[in-house]
Amino acid sequence: MASGASVSRILCTKLLINNPLAASRSRCLPLSTRPFASSQSQPTDNLFTDEHAQLRASLRKVIDKEINPYVDEWEAAKQFPAHKVFKKLGEGGFLGVSKPTEYGGLGLDYSYSIAVAEELGSINCGAIPMAIGVQTDMATPALATFGSDRVKREFLAPSISGDMVACLGVSEVGGGSDVASIQTRAVKKGGDYVINGGKMWTTSGTQADWMCLLANTSDGPPHRNKSLICLPMDAKGIDRSMTIDKLGMWSSDTAQVFFDNVHVPQEYVIGEEGEGFTYQMVQFQAERMWAAAGCLLPLQKLIWDTIEYTRSRKAFGQPILNNQTVHFRLAELETEVELLRSLLYRTIALYVAGNDVTKFASMCKLKAGRLSREVTDECLQFWGGMGFTSDVLVSRFYRDFRLLSIGGGADEVMLSIICKYMDTLPKLTAKKAK
Repeated sequence: MASGASVSRILCTKLLINNPLAASRSRCLPLSTRPFASSQSQPTDNLFTDEHAQLRASLRKVIDKEINPYVDEWEAAKQFPAHKVFKKLGEGGFLGVSKPTEYGGLGLDYSYSIAVAEELGSINCGAIPMAIGVQTDMATPALATFGSDRVKREFLAPSISGDMVACLGVSEVGGGSDVASIQTRAVKKGGDYVINGGKMWTTSGTQADWMCLLANTSDGPPHRNKSLICLPMDAKGIDRSMTIDKLGMWSSDTAQVFFDNVHVPQEYVIGEEGEGFTYQMVQFQAERMWAAAGCLLPLQKLIWDTIEYTRSRKAFGQPILNNQTVHFRLAELETEVELLRSLLYRTIALYVAGNDVTKFASMCKLKAGRLSREVTDECLQFWGGMGFTSDVLVSRFYRDFRLLSIGGGADEVMLSIICKYMDTLPKLTAKKAK
């Protein structure tokens, strides 16, 4: 049997010979690899092909062998071995699905990245898929698109192969969703940038080999004075000793990072100096689509696990599922998941075709966060006392998925973006002089 790596390489060769965009529009195939109950219809779509299914099946083998058997252990330890896991994923080609082939990627269109993101939902927690998403769709998209050949070979190629773990340095103590307000500065001195400040909520921050850092590199307007910089995390002056204790996402380490006169070569800037805010906004779109894809399988699984539990669990002489309020509510939740799936797939199809999907990606992110809260809360309620324990997946995802309405742009920010595209956002007016 071919290994995950060989399957992915064979798949890549086949897809590069055939037009991947044309292939992505060929006849539809079943989406999910989860063994559904016989009474549940298999969802289909017009986005994914047999090649997508092969990629997902190959990834699922890695998940079943290398990740899921250890998730409970890593959750208890509050950290997973990122270098070990990422190396396995890198060997299979899963960390660079839509990245350039000259740096080790598969060079496929973004629908394949979404197929991978969705299949990562088979992992029995939200933390590890999130950390993988930081590597593939949060810290590296701008580098892959705008970076020089030098920085791509030094940071992108080993991130794709799994030899390096990446993290993203955007949020700060005083600036989360308000990216323009960040205070970290990088000042030119000789041939270096000298960096001072700090970053907060840094996923994989204690294990990362490098950071995609957003910093102020001039005193200009806040949307034109920032740059993205590849920052080696072993540089002198970096302190990442403060690990943040979180409500959920336990097995993904999250650090507060401090910079005290950290020197980094100016050649490590990504693209043009001063364009970092724009690059980061572009990078956010991939992150938001990825987040929506990653919640589909877990939400679907929680609904069907809840069906099975409430069918077997009795109260007042009958299965809990027999209560109309239960089976009607689960039907509503299933409907909402399918609606999110359809919105996401439409967004991806438009994105692959080269359209601006900022509005739709924001809608996907907003709906994913709110629906994740709704599904996990409702399903936990139907599990009763068992749902309030740490022994069932529903309680883990109840904790983990609460982050989706906060991280990567809070719900309120998504609403503001949508309103901007609807031309309903109030215009800022200059304050009258006193």
